Amino acid sequence: MTITYQKNVSNTSFMGFAKLLFKWKGSIYKLVFKELLMYGSAFALISICYRFYMTTEQKRQFEKVAMYCNQTAGLMPMSFVLGFYVTFVVTRWWNQFLNLPWPDRAAHTILMYVQGVDDRGRIIRRTLVRYINLANTILFQTISGSAKKRFPTNAHLVGAGLMTSEEKQLFESVTLNVNKHWVPFVWSINLINVAVKEGRIQTGEPVKQLLDELNSLRTKTGHLWGHDWVTVPLVYTQVVTLLTHLFFITCLIGRQFLDPAQGYPGHDIDLYIPIYTFLQFFFFLGWLKVAEQLINPFGEDDDDFETNWFIDRNIQVSYTIVDDMYGKLAKLDKDAHWGQSSSKFHTRKRPSFTRFPTTRGPPWM
Repeated sequence: MTITYQKNVSNTSFMGFAKLLFKWKGSIYKLVFKELLMYGSAFALISICYRFYMTTEQKRQFEKVAMYCNQTAGLMPMSFVLGFYVTFVVTRWWNQFLNLPWPDRAAHTILMYVQGVDDRGRIIRRTLVRYINLANTILFQTISGSAKKRFPTNAHLVGAGLMTSEEKQLFESVTLNVNKHWVPFVWSINLINVAVKEGRIQTGEPVKQLLDELNSLRTKTGHLWGHDWVTVPLVYTQVVTLLTHLFFITCLIGRQFLDPAQGYPGHDIDLYIPIYTFLQFFFFLGWLKVAEQLINPFGEDDDDFETNWFIDRNIQVSYTIVDDMYGKLAKLDKDAHWGQSSSKFHTRKRPSFTRFPTTRGPPWM
């Protein structure tokens, strides 16, 4: 699930953002610490061999190779290639978030235009939002690993109450070799036609608005399926991954501290540990790891979208809107500012609120 830290940065304070550096879950440390340990071990092994096990002639040859590697490493366009790749992946990730099919607007439209307090009216409203949630769930079966584990077959959809046995047979009778998450949307349109004939929905603008909301959701599910179908070109991912790893493999030799007695340019001191090389590895590899996490946000990484929560939330909210809250409204009465002119209302002293101690959380926690 996406790691949130909005409350930690709600106010600008001294060292406010620095506090985020000590979080572990979803952090860059968690992503790269294993690779950093392996890289440091490999660098130390080469350094020990150079210092203690090579002959004098072997050291001179190694030093020539190290200086050559250091020169050629600068020719690799790391910042440009990685920066463009990460920007592309983040933009793609954000577009997928914007296309998540929230059913709230469709549920509001159904609440407005599908009339009837009897069981038939309730069934029509609940069935319409159930079809919407069913379509979303079938889509997530395809693109999300966690949703696929939860609903591996259509029988599991029946067991979860998203589909009836008859609907399962009807769904499986559509024999196409393509993704069929759009089928429940077709059922919704057919059900709207039935409701119009029964007088539950007025013809004209109500039908148009219902179809607009269904088509909007269908467009979003189509975008998500398209992102899963057409991924970032494999050749681009391979280029970025190979470039990053080859650069740091080259640095294993090129960034070694050489014997200062030989007078090589840039090797006046011997620090044993190349701190800035390790920092460079930390940041560049972390950049690559960010792209690896965001390239498919429907997996099970720390910052991936929680699709099972999304499914549960949409079912609860949509049923509550069209059924539990249908026709419910508080008694209309004069508000607390009735009879006051707007000028007096705006010039009134702002009410004071109880300030909670900073050592305690907000009252809703």
